[in-house]
Amino acid sequence: MSSESPTYSPLYRQIKSLLVQALEAGEWRPGELIPSEMELATRFNVSQGTVRKAIDELAAENLLLRRQGKGTFVATHNDPRAFFRFLRLVPLSGIIEPARSVPLECWRAKAGPEAARALELKVGEPIVIVRRVLEFAGKAVVADEIYLPGETFAGLNLEMMKDAQDSFYTLLESRFGVRMIRAVERVRAVAADRASAEILHVAEGSPLLSVERISYTYGDKPMEWRRGLYLTQDHCYLNELG
Repeated sequence: MSSESPTYSPLYRQIKSLLVQALEAGEWRPGELIPSEMELATRFNVSQGTVRKAIDELAAENLLLRRQGKGTFVATHNDPRAFFRFLRLVPLSGIIEPARSVPLECWRAKAGPEAARALELKVGEPIVIVRRVLEFAGKAVVADEIYLPGETFAGLNLEMMKDAQDSFYTLLESRFGVRMIRAVERVRAVAADRASAEILHVAEGSPLLSVERISYTYGDKPMEWRRGLYLTQDHCYLNELG
């Protein structure tokens, strides 16, 4: 039996764990084709059905993507379908609009208690802070403040973000090899303070939606703490259940 074979059941869950380990180690990069079910079954010395069940769960969790007639690929943020998986803001008109990211600031700092707790760092460890605006149809709709582990994203700067043609998560994935695979959000209603009112071009005290997010990569490691203020005059926060 292969040394990679699992030693206890449920068998497909062990194969799933081994596949996640391979993804985390970068054996297959985002967007790449992974080996066939038959090849993986041989590698792990299990049945093809066991591999298929493991891959089915990973596809359901958006870690892998099945393409009929082509095989199974590592999911990537560069896929347009991934954009609205992490951005739940949709126009009330029902017409999907492309978002434009406008980076405002990017600087290095030391983690305070809140950032350290969210990113599982020690207070004083290096972090990168990003401020940006998301525009829809030329109108500022989201003001984001983003905190990232400084060692992981040491090369990130404002020029890099301004030059990026794709989403922020695609940039982190392509330039730093970090893929966000899940996120936890807390949503509440707030009133616009002076700074956010200026950025979003609304009156001070206007109602906004505050969305605080912690995003995780493989191994349930937090890689981003984000605080966003959403203008919902023409948009709503959509969450599909079930």
